[in-house]
Amino acid sequence: MIVTHRHLRTVPMLGHKPGYCNRGARLWFQRQGLSWGDFLRNGIDEALLLATRDPMARKLVEHARGTDGRQ
Repeated sequence: MIVTHRHLRTVPMLGHKPGYCNRGARLWFQRQGLSWGDFLRNGIDEALLLATRDPMARKLVEHARGTDGRQ
């Protein structure tokens, strides 16, 4: 499945507002060697996120899977 920026901005968080921040996500994409611009335009395949083995990436994928059928 393709994970989109909308998924990133609506993932449930423990704080006041849902979503990962763009600044932190952009830096994370850079550290992983992934294109932030391409992600914004086209989304990213869940397999690429899961391959990072990052817990926050896994949470994002799980959120995207859970919301995909309810849009």
